[in-house]
Amino acid sequence: MVVAEGIYKDRGSKFLAFAEPIANEDEAKARIAWYKKKYHDARHVCYAYRLGENLWRTKDDGEPHGTAGLPILRAIDAKKLDNILVIVVRYFGGTLLGTGGLMVAYREASKDALEKYGQV
Repeated sequence: MVVAEGIYKDRGSKFLAFAEPIANEDEAKARIAWYKKKYHDARHVCYAYRLGENLWRTKDDGEPHGTAGLPILRAIDAKKLDNILVIVVRYFGGTLLGTGGLMVAYREASKDALEKYGQV
């Protein structure tokens, strides 16, 4: 399986992003569970995926509503990608970033992984 990785850092927090192809929702759920288990020590494991024009899901995983999953989905849509899952794992650095800072962080981490995804 091809997995592209991205990263973004801000005020001590580290955002690790992973972009990979998925075929259906069951596969997406299995991969999300795998990342949650692997990165069990992370503060948040947020994601978005798109399967066709009308099927998409997002998860903020404890971040303020709309600050993680939606920016990830927007990064996917900006690249016009389909059948893709993007997971962003956050390790909290001790400083609150605010809603705007979180949205930037999740978007930029996702963009980094998605740019590499196109090269893999």
